[in-house]
Amino acid sequence: MGSSASGDYCAFTKAVERLGDRWSLLIVRELAIFGRQGFNTLAEGLPGHISRSVLTAKLRKLEELGIVARLSATGGRTADYVLTPPGEQLRPVVRALLGWAEKWMPHEPALALQDPTVIVWWLAQRVDTSQVPERQVVMEIAMPGADVPRGWMLLARDTDATLCAEDPLLAQDRYVYVDADSAGLYPIARGWRTWTEAMNDGTVRVYGEPELVAAFPSWFLTVQPSARATSLSLVPVTVR
Repeated sequence: MGSSASGDYCAFTKAVERLGDRWSLLIVRELAIFGRQGFNTLAEGLPGHISRSVLTAKLRKLEELGIVARLSATGGRTADYVLTPPGEQLRPVVRALLGWAEKWMPHEPALALQDPTVIVWWLAQRVDTSQVPERQVVMEIAMPGADVPRGWMLLARDTDATLCAEDPLLAQDRYVYVDADSAGLYPIARGWRTWTEAMNDGTVRVYGEPELVAAFPSWFLTVQPSARATSLSLVPVTVR
């Protein structure tokens, strides 16, 4: 007889009951991808719109479960939130779920365009770590009109890209600035278009340290022929 029929709940069932709602998993995802965040930054980064009262309740529940911890404030904010050691163990779960959805779930471009976090995460997966500079550099992405209009990606040779919800404040000569709306970045993030193509037609504007800007397109994996064959009509790309 199954555990639910007998009234006994297995550990898996308990985990689903506690983390199975939309916002709890998305909060874990944000902290897993971007690390430590203040309340307002976290609220702005979640796709869709969440009320402050709901976010407060979900964070309190995750704290009670020992998945999220609240740290002393920095920069005048009321609180910062991070994943605890048990919460850190959910990182591979989040990555696995993202990978599964990537392979098996039908893509809905309209939803992706509303969630800049996903687009930036896709871009991070396309970084060729053998081609980026040896010293750490920052890719700052500005997406006008998005709920979270700006994000940062730390890059260094042979190191996985690190996403940041706040400016890491490196020296200015280590920055490459990218200006584009989510529709312009989406086909690049999906591997359907190259940075060079988007930069040449003005869909994306890249500026900053000249040496870094010149090398910037080579930092990302090239578009595969099969991907290039995918119809770009799936997403309207605005040429400015």
